[in-house]
Amino acid sequence: MDSAPPPVPMADPLTQPFWDGTGEHRLLIQRCTACGTYIHLPRPVCRNCLSFDLDYAEVSGRGTLYSFTITHKVFHPYFADQAPYVLATIELDEQSGLMFLANIVDIDHSEVRIGMELHVGFEPLGPDHTIPVFRAKTAGVNASSNPGSTAEVPT
Repeated sequence: MDSAPPPVPMADPLTQPFWDGTGEHRLLIQRCTACGTYIHLPRPVCRNCLSFDLDYAEVSGRGTLYSFTITHKVFHPYFADQAPYVLATIELDEQSGLMFLANIVDIDHSEVRIGMELHVGFEPLGPDHTIPVFRAKTAGVNASSNPGSTAEVPT
């Protein structure tokens, strides 16, 4: 039996730089060039200073687990063999309150804890897309030793 094709992101002019970055294994977050505020999810105007002068900047990919749920019910048939999985809100290190929603992978679900340090990696979503995922930061291991990640994480 063939598996269902993955649900793919629908890039638009506002989000295309983000998706281009994931394809290069880089985490790019929108940033206001007027005041320096990072903005995620992308917006046409800065929520801090109302400037339209926005660009994308590469971030470290490091963050702290803010919240999570272990998802047992699959929302799309493509993910049927992956349940249960951890869906998490990660606060990125670059700015207080800069939240990013992603899966946490390569960890036993019983070990997931609020406040744990995480780092970004990248995994394919079907043949033509790449998505960011997060992994637990462990002593002596940096992101470059994890498959699909190019971000360096200090130990």
